[in-house]
Amino acid sequence: MHLTWLDSNSWLIEMAGQRILLDPWLIQPLIFGNLPWFFKGDRPTSRSIPENIDLILLSQGLEDHAHPPTLEQLDRSIPVVASVNAAKVVQKLGYRNVTTLVHGESYTHASLVKIQATPGSPIGPLLIENGYVLTDLTTNTTLYYEPHGHHSPSLKEVAPINVVITPIVDLGIPLLGPILKGRKSALQVVEWLQPQVIIPTAAGGDVVFEGLLVSFLRSEGSVEEFRDLLAQNHLTTKVVEPKPGERFELDPSK
Repeated sequence: MHLTWLDSNSWLIEMAGQRILLDPWLIQPLIFGNLPWFFKGDRPTSRSIPENIDLILLSQGLEDHAHPPTLEQLDRSIPVVASVNAAKVVQKLGYRNVTTLVHGESYTHASLVKIQATPGSPIGPLLIENGYVLTDLTTNTTLYYEPHGHHSPSLKEVAPINVVITPIVDLGIPLLGPILKGRKSALQVVEWLQPQVIIPTAAGGDVVFEGLLVSFLRSEGSVEEFRDLLAQNHLTTKVVEPKPGERFELDPSK
């Protein structure tokens, strides 16, 4: 398995010979609701869109997971697997091969990679988006992804998992609550899934954020603090800290 972190929630996952583009925001600013004064994410340099993509995987319909300007640059014939909300985004953009997964459903791509949807992040009081468990059917290697740190107890049914990608720091607004649930949530999912490797996502990278919302955000935790937390709880999971844009290999069997 090879992984490339493309900043924010965006990843290129290479598994079973398939190139899976996950939650891509790669070009142009990230703006919610066309309100740049409220929140805007930008890159000093645009990230190149990877070539030869076999599948697009979308966990949420919000712009930081299903970024319309990025999706507009991709071939509309590429198969897409998406949450209900994200499927609406790509269908509106003209994608022709869209599979919608609700929690508990699965899809097998090219007889090589199985993708199972799990309950993920709540968006408002009624909508819960997707996390995913990916299985390489040639090696039975597994990867779990949830970008905001909301982990369903139903994950215990698919344990153990080889690789987990999820936040390990907390990010939130005082008095209003968390946007990313990191430290305690990540520790809990490690206890449930017993992965060999956990990789942080969402926070950091080569991105600059500005706007009114940013002034209220508070971050707590760090990679080193989480490593200490694992050691204190006698957990052997290794924390791998990716560098944006650098492809790296994981062999969970080692």
